[in-house]
Amino acid sequence: MAAKYKSHSIRSKWRKTKWLLKQPNLRRYVPRTLLFTRSHLNTMLASYSTVFFKPTGGSGGNHIIKITKKSGSGGYHTQLNRKRSFHKSVDQLHRYLVSFARGRSFLLQKGISLAKTRGRPFDIRVMVQKSNAGKWISTALFAKIGKLGKVATNYNQGGTVGYFHHTLQGAGYSVARSRQKERSLNWLGVEVGKNFDRNYKGFRELGLDVALDHHGRPWILEVNTRPQFYPLKHMSNRSLYQRMLKSGKQYGRTR
Repeated sequence: MAAKYKSHSIRSKWRKTKWLLKQPNLRRYVPRTLLFTRSHLNTMLASYSTVFFKPTGGSGGNHIIKITKKSGSGGYHTQLNRKRSFHKSVDQLHRYLVSFARGRSFLLQKGISLAKTRGRPFDIRVMVQKSNAGKWISTALFAKIGKLGKVATNYNQGGTVGYFHHTLQGAGYSVARSRQKERSLNWLGVEVGKNFDRNYKGFRELGLDVALDHHGRPWILEVNTRPQFYPLKHMSNRSLYQRMLKSGKQYGRTR
């Protein structure tokens, strides 16, 4: 009989973000994030040219709206999947967002301009898993390469998965710089695992979505407590998938 899956899961992005913000050495990796209110919308739009409107409990890159300030005559552009709209004022934009939310909780997050590999935006999935000995281990790094014209890079939003070093080389990284980034992201994943343990017991796997901006600075966009493995099955080299699955079997993860 297969072992029962044993890893705690939390849907609230806001709760997880607050955990990271409490820790000084992780806080600097988190883009400014606030709960959606009219006041916070004003604050974010006054501070940033691009803001993302994200469901607190969403997954798979669904229901994310990109808000961009229009230069010159003013106003705001929004993009949901491939649908684009224009709003003349903050009042009009706020009404649109409230109508879209339908009473659900949403976040406002500073927009990070993603680095591009061969012309396509990407972010990095940092996968960490806890051994039966209680040690967090970084078991996989891979890229989520976005489909042009889409808001999110997720696989179910038309994105593809890519090998970490190959993706970074396509973004202009040297081999040495790519390896240094690998080390720093592995460290970051393990530190986030330790952070989550200090706030709640029972986690065995985490998937960090980490953006690299044009300067190479990493930003934690969110932390998934039930990360998907299946996109890696479609890679020609299945070693990452097999490594994650091998670690996952210790806590009942079978696919």
